[in-house]
Amino acid sequence: MDLPAAAKVAIGILLLIAVSFFIWATGANNVETPGGYVGYVTQGAVFGHKQYVGTQVGPTSSGKNWKYEVINVSVTPYTYDEMFRPEDKTSVLSKDGMQISYGVHITFRINPDRVKDFVEHYSTLQTGDSPDKIVETAYKNFLRERLRNFARDAVQKFAWLELTSNIDVIGTEVSQKVEKLTAETPFEVQSVVVGNIQFPPTVAEAVAENQAQSQVTQKKQKEVDQAKLEAQKKVEEAKGIEEANRLIAGSLTPQYLQWAAIQAQKDQINSPNHTVIYIPVGPMGVPITGTFDTTTGGANTQPATETSGGTRTVPK
Repeated sequence: MDLPAAAKVAIGILLLIAVSFFIWATGANNVETPGGYVGYVTQGAVFGHKQYVGTQVGPTSSGKNWKYEVINVSVTPYTYDEMFRPEDKTSVLSKDGMQISYGVHITFRINPDRVKDFVEHYSTLQTGDSPDKIVETAYKNFLRERLRNFARDAVQKFAWLELTSNIDVIGTEVSQKVEKLTAETPFEVQSVVVGNIQFPPTVAEAVAENQAQSQVTQKKQKEVDQAKLEAQKKVEEAKGIEEANRLIAGSLTPQYLQWAAIQAQKDQINSPNHTVIYIPVGPMGVPITGTFDTTTGGANTQPATETSGGTRTVPK
């Protein structure tokens, strides 16, 4: 049965719509970007080339669109460790020819506002590749070898004995060069640290032994210094005693001793508990002072002087 022309036209339109919807449904995509990522969105074509659509900051999705694709780039920090080791034949010679092992640790992220530049000029991977792999590949292509060269040059400026004390200087130099290199790029460097400096085992053992010996020497020197201080203290004390004795001996005149004897008598008289003491007296009742010869009972008329037995005042 022949259908009217109008019906045929209507059926054709419906079939065209159905086919178009099927084609659109199978070719349309809703591309997603998770949190911590920025998506680089492109639109494909049946004929021709892909074209850039824009970026989307996760977590988000584009909605259903014809032949949309996305490359998600992580914008969270990455840390890479670059090691210089003998086993890898990458160790570096110091200024004086010592083989040095160490590491350089860089932390950076991809600037979220420059993801388009990153994908188009630094990444060599395509849609569907791992986001971490995308960043790692770009790092290796652009930054890694330059960073290693900066680290080699900085270390080779110093003799091996100077390296430990100049680790901050080396780190600052490398950091400044990396920051200058990446200033106009999507790489946003957060830190560059140089560390883990190691010497050959024989040298390390010698250094450790030398440090231990140095500590022992310092301890002994401290003990010697302390002994010297103690000896000096005793010398000064002896000098003080000697000077005091000299001053006392010079002041023990007969007149002074007589005055002291009179004061002692007065103190005894005024004391509630006193003992009567008989003291030899001379004219006018003034106590006699001097050095007495105990074998004869006579008095030496020489002024009293300090003897090993001391100045004596004997009973009458």
